[in-house]
Amino acid sequence: MKESKQLKYDKAYLRMAKEWGKLSYCKRKQVGAIIVKDRMIISDGYNGTPTGFENFCEDEEGYTKWYVLHAEANAILKVAASTQSCEGATLYITLSPCRECSKLIHQSGIKRVVYSTAYKDDSGLRFLERAGVVIEHIPLVEEMV
Repeated sequence: MKESKQLKYDKAYLRMAKEWGKLSYCKRKQVGAIIVKDRMIISDGYNGTPTGFENFCEDEEGYTKWYVLHAEANAILKVAASTQSCEGATLYITLSPCRECSKLIHQSGIKRVVYSTAYKDDSGLRFLERAGVVIEHIPLVEEMV
């Protein structure tokens, strides 16, 4: 069975998002995001602390600090600071979005979300589906081993 051209692109962008996530200083989870529009990468992001803050995502107990920005939020904010727009774009992310980020995704105009690993709480995905955003789960082969 021949893989569709779209699926090949989807897997490649997910692998890029995974690589991008490796730049994160977070110990618990490293999440990467890539935003693609008209077959062009318009933004990228990974989870981490805001500009000017120390690069430690977790507190002494090992919990993620409340002000850590998620990968997709960072990618969307980067687009907002540029001349680009997320309208009609696809978000590739290594971990499915939480409920807070799903609001940003919908409001930014992203129309499709492709993720490789499911987050424990699926309320963000359910919200996006209700908002008409196309959701696709494509596990990366190396994660299935």
